[in-house]
Amino acid sequence: MRIHRLLLAALVCLPASLLAEPVTLHQAVELALKHATGISIAAADQQHASASYRELRNSYIPQLNAGAGIGWSDGFPLSLEGAAPSLFNVNAQSALINLALKDFIRAAQSDIAVSTLHTKDQRNQVIQDTVLSYAELVKWEQRLSGLRETMAAAEQMEIAVAQRVKEGIDSEMEGSKARLSVARLRLRTAEASGAADVLREHLSKLTGLPTASVEIDPDSVPTLLPVKQDEEFSGKATEANPVVQAAVEHARAQYLRVKAEHKSLLPSVDFAAQYALLADYNNYEAVYVHTQPNNATVGISIHFPFLNLAQHERVKEAASEAFKANKQAEAARNQVSEETLRLQRSVTQMQAAHDVAELEYEIAQKNIEATRTRMDSGTANLHDLDDAQAQASERLITLQDVSFELERSQVELMRATGDLEAWALGAK
Repeated sequence: MRIHRLLLAALVCLPASLLAEPVTLHQAVELALKHATGISIAAADQQHASASYRELRNSYIPQLNAGAGIGWSDGFPLSLEGAAPSLFNVNAQSALINLALKDFIRAAQSDIAVSTLHTKDQRNQVIQDTVLSYAELVKWEQRLSGLRETMAAAEQMEIAVAQRVKEGIDSEMEGSKARLSVARLRLRTAEASGAADVLREHLSKLTGLPTASVEIDPDSVPTLLPVKQDEEFSGKATEANPVVQAAVEHARAQYLRVKAEHKSLLPSVDFAAQYALLADYNNYEAVYVHTQPNNATVGISIHFPFLNLAQHERVKEAASEAFKANKQAEAARNQVSEETLRLQRSVTQMQAAHDVAELEYEIAQKNIEATRTRMDSGTANLHDLDDAQAQASERLITLQDVSFELERSQVELMRATGDLEAWALGAK
């Protein structure tokens, strides 16, 4: 029993990072989509657009208002707020035939589509941010692991060189170079550790997980597909990109509003009904020959706009907004097309740079083996081995940086073409 308590106490005292299970990329993306504030804001805008649409659509449903207009009359019973004095009254009114309202409703439907597309774009932004942060954290974690191994070898080299300096075999300059190599590695380690901590904190904010629980699984990142130079991505991007689609839909909404403002100059018909319970003390019997307590009116109200200069100006205002929205859609389409082509060329360039960095690292590794062989034959010394190992370490860092930049370009290209979410959430 005592042993069990000791084991439980030991588990409690372990750091949270040792107890936490690795979070896969798929899990990180799902958590970020649930926790992201940007998506919640976009969803609120979508709800606002839907409510605006329902508000316009419900204009065809009679609006009922009940109340009373109680007052004392001296002489002719004048109206109170546009209605005859009454103990109780009910008013109903709705649109019946209104061509402008139909186009306003269609424009509101387009606004819903725009807000939906903005939500989709925000969703893609969250996925991209999560994927790139996760991939960069993988890079820094792998670099830290390699630097720790290199640091151990460099410290042993520093001790060996210091001993050789003490024995008079090497000069003080060689001892300073050995210490400089260790100092550089410590700087690299501090840089990698700081970057990893910042990214882990960022992923914590994205996913809602405690910072100590953010442990990555490098194997969970799916393989990125190669990009063909001759493949047409620009056309696919302009069709699939939600930013372009939202701009086009917004232009359509503005065009519908121009039509609606034009049709506001046409006649319209409204349904109207009213019931009123009249009082005896408002002199109705003294004014009218036939009166009764309960009164009701049901009919239609026809409106003929005859002279409305303000509405003509609203038509011009809507037309200018439609023209602006159309040009913005054209600009968005051109920008996405150009950006997609740039990303496609960037991926090709980074792939070539990755091949170069990979070969340079491979040569540096072989150079270490060759240096050790020469040391066995007496044609090389510790300093030659130290130089070869330092060069291989630099080549590895360059390869890791280029690999991440290649991943960044590929991820951004997948977002532009609409393939990012399927790729990221397909990583189980």
